[in-house]
Amino acid sequence: MLIKSLVIKKDYLTTVNEHATLEEALKILEDSGYRCVPILDDTGTIFRGNIYKMHIYRHKSQGKDMSLPVTYLLKNATKTIKVNSPFFKVFFTIKDLPYISVLDEENKFYGILTHSRLLDMLSDAWNIKTGSYVLTVLTDNSRGNLVKMAKAISKYSEIAGVMSLDASSAEVNDNFVRRILFTLPAGVTEDTMKLIVKRLEAKSYVVAEIEDLQAGMTIMSDENPGVFMSKPIDD
Repeated sequence: MLIKSLVIKKDYLTTVNEHATLEEALKILEDSGYRCVPILDDTGTIFRGNIYKMHIYRHKSQGKDMSLPVTYLLKNATKTIKVNSPFFKVFFTIKDLPYISVLDEENKFYGILTHSRLLDMLSDAWNIKTGSYVLTVLTDNSRGNLVKMAKAISKYSEIAGVMSLDASSAEVNDNFVRRILFTLPAGVTEDTMKLIVKRLEAKSYVVAEIEDLQAGMTIMSDENPGVFMSKPIDD
């Protein structure tokens, strides 16, 4: 299971018991350095919610009772996923959270999946550390497009990774509804990359952006399609 392999198990986590006071919870948060930790029941198997340091600080600054149970300020009680949840569900659930709590098949607390773990997985899938270039190709949803693009690239190079993303609404209006990101493996030269781009364009595909992963540069963008240039990715 992909999700299960990314989870930090509960044995390695800092948690707060549901009967702890806000004062006790604040000390745990300050000692651990975390801004948020899970609240568990006495058995350590039932997830009650999360407690955030900022909410306790706000409560304390207003002169309110710090002897109240930590559950008084609990958040995200229903924000959970299962270890066997579809991967796409993670993105909808974790969106505004520092992590998402993960339950096992019996609805017992299994651990957490953090943003950083998720991003590391995507980075590995994208082959950012070992790839040479990433080509962003715009296309519609016509049947066979992915196969045709892959064949065009494979004439000159292997493909280290492929990712599909939805295009913006403006591009949808221009009949481009999908971004396909092809990562080329290490060792592909700039000349080979340009041959691939020309072949894709000859087949009427638009190469909107090219990123040099090792140099950390965008060398062509959809601001000036067809023009090779040197431009920092962060610009």
